[in-house]
Amino acid sequence: MDEITRIGMDTSKHVFQLHGVDPREEPVLRKRLRRGQVETFFARLAPTVVGLEACGGAHHWARVLQALGHEVKLLPPQYVKPYVKRGKNDAADAEAICEAMSRPRLRERFVPVKTPEAQTVLMLMVVRDRLVRQRTQLTNAIRGHAAEFGVVEAKGLNRIAPLLARLAADETLPELARELFAALGEEAAELEARLEAVEARLLAWHRSNETSRRLAKIPGLGPIGAAMLAMKAPDPGAFRSGRQFAAWLGLTPKDHSTAGKTRLGVITRAGDEALRSVLVAGAMAVIQQTRRGRGAPSPWLAGLLKRKEPKEAAVALANKTARIAWKLMVTGEAYDPHRLQPARAAAA
Repeated sequence: MDEITRIGMDTSKHVFQLHGVDPREEPVLRKRLRRGQVETFFARLAPTVVGLEACGGAHHWARVLQALGHEVKLLPPQYVKPYVKRGKNDAADAEAICEAMSRPRLRERFVPVKTPEAQTVLMLMVVRDRLVRQRTQLTNAIRGHAAEFGVVEAKGLNRIAPLLARLAADETLPELARELFAALGEEAAELEARLEAVEARLLAWHRSNETSRRLAKIPGLGPIGAAMLAMKAPDPGAFRSGRQFAAWLGLTPKDHSTAGKTRLGVITRAGDEALRSVLVAGAMAVIQQTRRGRGAPSPWLAGLLKRKEPKEAAVALANKTARIAWKLMVTGEAYDPHRLQPARAAAA
């Protein structure tokens, strides 16, 4: 076999397609492997550079190939798609991966290979998100069923228990309805206990992680948001600036400019949706406290709220929070609120 300098591998559940090129960028390898053949094939191959899309199972295969002596590059799928030629198939995808990983400007976009421990912590966050969604669905179902019988309650999770108590004591309801509400209440209690157990493990990880503890001191970024940033953000040094990090999170406006005219739209919503939503929710909490006159308000935020709607201001504040978090992760510094005092005094 001719010398192979680079291989693009398109992965799936059972079938893996390879596309390799030589130093002259000529294709010298086009091969289809079953799942059980992949490790054997690469064990016999001289060490080379292998590229994969950063999708399900990619980090596992990256660790396997690294153990066999190969250099592995994980690429975000959205940066591979422009190199796919006409016709969508596994061979075309593998060729596109091989082509994309050779682009000089794309090298800074490579995704770091996660360790099994890092993936386990991320799994903990995903399990929590699923439990939160299930709790929301269940509480909405309880409220909806109760409304069918003319029983309503104020908003909030803390109002579900009083609602269930009222339903259990309402003798005008059919016996079967009261039994069903009791079963839903037991399910809600069990779900809440499972969620508390997962959050306890998440908080334990947060306390054991130095970066997460430092990030949690940023206003609007509690233990959950700090843990998510520490878990999900790749090497912060891979970003040239805080703005680039905020853009990676999807907190910068879309640019659709042409003919010298600047047209900025809504935020791009790129990156991790859960991480971005936590930052925006934390920013909304800070804004609510500011509007109620609690704490030491930021002159920048106070001025922003005079010009923008609260939700627009929340996105801007989330962008600022992301930039501060990037700075702390890169430098290893701790958040110092006293740095803002001279600016506040000057503004006053």
